[in-house]
Amino acid sequence: MSAGSCPICGRPRETAYRPFCSKRCGDIDLQRWLTGRYRIDGDLPDEDDPQALALRPAAEAEE
Repeated sequence: MSAGSCPICGRPRETAYRPFCSKRCGDIDLQRWLTGRYRIDGDLPDEDDPQALALRPAAEAEE
């Protein structure tokens, strides 16, 4: 896949649908995220752990 191609089908990108070539490919990508095919692995903080909750505001302040 070149820098100017759609990550779903490989056709050239269209500015209106960037980084995809069409609404269809954008919808395919969204469906993959919504069904869990794509995901970002990581541990979620334990909501019952006061130490994890105390760290949350500090992390948000750095953004």
